[in-house]
Amino acid sequence: MPLVNISILKGHSPEYIKAIADGVNSAVIETMGFPADDRYQIISEHEPHCLEYQQRAGDRVMMYLIMRSGRSAESKKAFYSKVAENLARDPGIDPANILITIAENDNIDWSFRDGKAQFVP
Repeated sequence: MPLVNISILKGHSPEYIKAIADGVNSAVIETMGFPADDRYQIISEHEPHCLEYQQRAGDRVMMYLIMRSGRSAESKKAFYSKVAENLARDPGIDPANILITIAENDNIDWSFRDGKAQFVP
């Protein structure tokens, strides 16, 4: 159940945006074992000059996941690979134009509702 922030270029269709969201979500579920109904995504659209990624041209995606610590290096590497595979297939983003970073925190760092820390007794 990571919180996934996805930044893309402006001007794409809702179908394109959904393909990215679905591709990232299915990769999270498949490679890191999160439940299918744990989907927390923020998708932001940016002008090209506001989404700089070295010398990359064309479509590019930058994503930042925040999640509870504990996933193995192997599952994270599998996630990176699966995201690149999914987004290359649909909507057709070059894997060289996909940046992913993960930050981890602890159980106390999450509150999903009601002002409570649901992971802490």
